[in-house]
Amino acid sequence: MSRVSLDRGWSPRLTDATVLGRWPQLVGSEIADHCTPLSLRDGELVLQAESTAWATQLRTLQRQLLVRLAGAVGKDVVRRIRVVAPSGPSWRHGPRTVRGRGPRDTYG
Repeated sequence: MSRVSLDRGWSPRLTDATVLGRWPQLVGSEIADHCTPLSLRDGELVLQAESTAWATQLRTLQRQLLVRLAGAVGKDVVRRIRVVAPSGPSWRHGPRTVRGRGPRDTYG
């Protein structure tokens, strides 16, 4: 199977899927409980933290995570980590939107 994936050029995509699929085993349960890997493209791993505090914590642990991932899946698989904070609630209701403040600017 590994020879077929090498012949067809699937090996990099399989390695990327390994990082995303085995995330708790690669980084540990404590870190995996507080962040979710969103994507891995061109060596950049995008993580979404559950809170802004954990986003800051992940940014400080970035070097340690890169070393741990390099030891587990290979040196050039993950070269950068980008941490995004959790998204706030959306005020959109429905498919159409109004630019700017919309109807809220008429209060008062």
